[in-house]
Amino acid sequence: MDTDFTLQPHPKFKGRPGPLLVVVMDGVGIGRHDEGNAVWCARTPTLDAIHRKYLHTQLQAHGVAVGLPSDEDMGNSEVGHNALGAGRVFDQGSKLVSAAIRSGRLFEGKVWRELVDTVDRKRSALHLIGLLSDGNVHSHIDQLLALIERAADEGVQRLFVHALLDGRDVPEQSALQYVDQLEALLARHDGRDGRVYKIASGGGRMFVTMDRYQADWRIVERGWRTHVRGEGRRFGSAREAIETYRREKPGIIDQDLPPFVVGDERGPLTRIEDGHGVIFFNFRGDRAIEITRAFEEERFDKFERGPRPDVVYAGMMQYDGDLQVPKKFLVDPPDIDRTFGEFLARNRIPQLAIAETQKFGHVTYFWNGNRTGMFDPQYEKYIEVPSDRVPFETAPRMKAEEIADQLIDELRGQRFRFLRVNFANGDMVGHTGVREAAITAVEAVDEALGRILPVVEQLGGIALVSADHGNADEMYEWDKKAKAFKINKATGRPAAKTAHTLNPVTFVVVDPQFKGEYRLAELKFRGLSNVAATALALMGYQAPAGFDPPLIEFA
Repeated sequence: MDTDFTLQPHPKFKGRPGPLLVVVMDGVGIGRHDEGNAVWCARTPTLDAIHRKYLHTQLQAHGVAVGLPSDEDMGNSEVGHNALGAGRVFDQGSKLVSAAIRSGRLFEGKVWRELVDTVDRKRSALHLIGLLSDGNVHSHIDQLLALIERAADEGVQRLFVHALLDGRDVPEQSALQYVDQLEALLARHDGRDGRVYKIASGGGRMFVTMDRYQADWRIVERGWRTHVRGEGRRFGSAREAIETYRREKPGIIDQDLPPFVVGDERGPLTRIEDGHGVIFFNFRGDRAIEITRAFEEERFDKFERGPRPDVVYAGMMQYDGDLQVPKKFLVDPPDIDRTFGEFLARNRIPQLAIAETQKFGHVTYFWNGNRTGMFDPQYEKYIEVPSDRVPFETAPRMKAEEIADQLIDELRGQRFRFLRVNFANGDMVGHTGVREAAITAVEAVDEALGRILPVVEQLGGIALVSADHGNADEMYEWDKKAKAFKINKATGRPAAKTAHTLNPVTFVVVDPQFKGEYRLAELKFRGLSNVAATALALMGYQAPAGFDPPLIEFA
């Protein structure tokens, strides 16, 4: 039966005459008031003013509130925008993959069986490529270890891991703890009955393989040459590579480490060749799509990849259901339907999404429930402001000013009833671990808000100002027991934190025409998934059935 997408008028509120704008300050959370909090340290007159003047509260943006396994799991932009756009919470990739492993469904599936059978029949190798970390944002090392154990149980003779190093969702120089954990498991199987189980290649995630939104295909090309061709600087082990790079460039963090190939003077330990099996074991899609395209596309012009090996390639999940990328995958992705954006499109309510490249997919693909493309181009417009290809700490203002310029033009054009914008600064600069740059990043977002909000007011509209998760709110690692910053032994300074936080985010209803028509609702729980119903209510519509309740209630 077809879904009824008809939006019903709100019985108590007709909405304002102007547009409704949702502002996502990516990576701007609410943390401790200390010198490690770039949000607190920043000069933010606009944010300070709207918090004094308008109705506001805090939202949970991590853990079970966004579909992750536990409240020890930090939120991220993917799941945050899923929750914002879907209006309710769906189990996310990490949770789905772990459940499929525990139940055995993953290993009973036809794709796993094809991989193992192909490797066995052709006496070839199984390659596992992905992020080596327990950050649980793109991958989890426990899931990788489970794949290795099962492959060993099923008699796979040759298995190689191509390890992308994190230092972004986990401490900035923590790679060796994950490498050692992986090497310990591989060593238990390596050499037994003639088996070869080893790390074959790797590199830092922001320099090798894991590009997104086609921001820099050179990153993917480095990964292709490293993992597939076995080209690059050779080392006797992953540990040797990491330690060497750290000696050569003191202070380098894991996400920026150059590529490495394990081998000797005779050549690399392995290459990916015809007849091999390949699993990209990240569950999150945005940084998995481009390397997947390099493996799967017949016609490919993003870089000179050379002969493409004829392999059985699979993703941990399908990263893009609309484009069918990849064609084969181990676990079904979240099935997110009836999103906020689709309801607007089906009701012919014009909407705009705008962000720079680094977060463009978040206000489009992830906001729309992992859907590529528009629901109805007649009533939708997407604007991508190209991101600069420079280290974010060197240009922390990023494209906040340009985004504000274009958004103001679109607001004044008065075509769109609903608009959404993402400012990437707090997250992308927060990930660098450079506190001073993160302060500038937050100030740039505040300045952009200071230009945008008066325009919304002039048009008789409302702005909802929030975030998808925290990051810039904790730029130093915190020792809970000592209740003090951890110290980097090499520098004597506080250890930089590059990961997201578990902190809540703000939610402000910037409604200059407010005359007491509504108040904060008495809810036991307030999360990102409540924002969609809130926006619809303020536009004069009732929330669709199944949506989480609005954060406000009307008198």
